[in-house]
Amino acid sequence: MDDHDDIRDLVGDYLEAHGYRVTRADGGRALREVLARGAPDLVVLDVMMPGEDGLTLCRDIRAAGTLPVIFLTAVADDLDRIIGLEVGADDYLVKPFNPRELLARIRAVLRRSGGGPLPSAPEQDTVDFGPWRLDRRRRELTGSDGVSVALSTAEFRLLQVFLDHPGHVLSRDRLLDLTVGRSSDPFDRSIDNQVSRLRRKLGDDPRNPTMILTHWGGGYSLCAELHRP
Repeated sequence: MDDHDDIRDLVGDYLEAHGYRVTRADGGRALREVLARGAPDLVVLDVMMPGEDGLTLCRDIRAAGTLPVIFLTAVADDLDRIIGLEVGADDYLVKPFNPRELLARIRAVLRRSGGGPLPSAPEQDTVDFGPWRLDRRRRELTGSDGVSVALSTAEFRLLQVFLDHPGHVLSRDRLLDLTVGRSSDPFDRSIDNQVSRLRRKLGDDPRNPTMILTHWGGGYSLCAELHRP
């Protein structure tokens, strides 16, 4: 939440490009309305705003539960940072900032809190998608002809992530986080190789894919109708 449109849009657009679902709020009232509809996984909060300030909002959020809060603010004084942490913030980043650093801090806070940025579909043993069926328990992928296709551990994990977040654009970094549980090297292209291998096993033409789509500069998404028994 930030009262400056440019910063709010910068942060929102950057996080969405990395696979996060973002709700923007331009002040305390708007944020409270968002929280009333259901708690997000994390709040990025400015300190100095007209009307209700971020410290008051953070104090109320912390009194209501354990929702993680990261302050993103121009207030750089050590005492202000200490106060921000004392009222319950999980982290504190000073403007001007590098969006990639904010992303890294969000990931770290979410890992510590056990939260995640994307709502996952309810996990079931068997999921049908397109002409395929995945048996999660047996780690078995079967086509409509009844023939099973062997998946490596990495391919199975990647397919599970796509099935858990159908339609979401997931960046390479986010896919690495979800499949191997670490922050990725920005030059790590292993996800591209895994997607390519998974496409081949799904019979998805890499030159004109219809199931796992490429979003240039954004990542990949699963475009397939899911059927759960």
